[in-house]
Amino acid sequence: MDPGDLPISARLRAAFDANFARGREVGAALSIWKDGREVLDLSAGHRDAARRQPWRPDTLVLIWSATKGMASACALRAIESAGCDLETTVAEFWPEFAAAGKARVTIGDVLSHRAGLGALDATNLSILDHEAVVLAIEKQAPLRNPEDGPGYGPRTFGCLVDEIVRRLTGGIALGDYWRREFAEPLGLDLWIGLPECEHARVATMLAVRAGARETKTPFLDAFADPSSLTRRAFSSPGGLQAVSAMNAPAARSASIPSMGGIGTASALAKFYAMLAQGGRWEGRAYLGDRATGWMTTPRSQGFDKVLRLETAFSAGFMMDPVDAGGRKIRALLGPSLAAFGHPGAGGSLGFADPENGIGFGYVMNQMESGVLPNDRAVTLVRALYKQG
Repeated sequence: MDPGDLPISARLRAAFDANFARGREVGAALSIWKDGREVLDLSAGHRDAARRQPWRPDTLVLIWSATKGMASACALRAIESAGCDLETTVAEFWPEFAAAGKARVTIGDVLSHRAGLGALDATNLSILDHEAVVLAIEKQAPLRNPEDGPGYGPRTFGCLVDEIVRRLTGGIALGDYWRREFAEPLGLDLWIGLPECEHARVATMLAVRAGARETKTPFLDAFADPSSLTRRAFSSPGGLQAVSAMNAPAARSASIPSMGGIGTASALAKFYAMLAQGGRWEGRAYLGDRATGWMTTPRSQGFDKVLRLETAFSAGFMMDPVDAGGRKIRALLGPSLAAFGHPGAGGSLGFADPENGIGFGYVMNQMESGVLPNDRAVTLVRALYKQG
């Protein structure tokens, strides 16, 4: 039997198991929700490098930049609740932001990575020092114009969105806002700032294997150049640069909206399943029609000088870029043009497909190099949609 003829659950299990058989995984989990119901929940492998601690269904793991999708949902809810929209200037509710030529920068510019704030000139900043980073953002002149297209902010994005949420909610930190507005009412085992009592369930993140073959790419070349915008963006604000540093208890408990989310694949997929249903779940509206429209509408596309490839973003979420004929240049998020989500360093991926009612969550602890999820996640997405 051709694997393409297998039922969806069998196809996905075969693809999931194949990643382990090829030695690509140490521990991983995959969850698929369809029309508000979890239809697949897989987990296997181990939580640690020594392979002594089995990966269980409730194992938590760092999802790196996949956190940005959670942070963006918080921002969109706060924006709607405050009566703002994407054309509202940030300076309207954060006056100090207007300095250094940023008076006309809009919320939409920030959320679609078009604000020119992907890197900061200030040095010796810690990503854990929110107040110092906010001051640096206020003093920073944009590095590019919104019309120049996206310029990804791997670290600054979370700091910007955190402060936007605080300004619009009367000072509530984004990690706390996430728990109150989304995680607790939805019952999500997904955190931005993990309580110490939950640390025992967390898988150890494992750095890219020494000697692992790396295909040369423009991103890796730029990242290796200390003077490049790519290297600057991934280094500012500083701190927690090494994978091992993110395994420290203090880092796990810190609220880092750009890259500190920790949770299960099932929780990540359920979050996107809610978004795939128009921001509604079991009769409760978590987001209004405007916000759900903002998530599915591309706001920026172009060659990203940070990621060194073509990218596209809606309001806070990554989308697959399209060509002049409206066809996808790549299909990381499946075939639907309405799909949106966010990847994380090393391979994790979460996305919503409103057209097909799908929420997708894949997490793992063995990192691989590259700016976007590698063949492990891509194989799973293709199996889901019976592609290739």
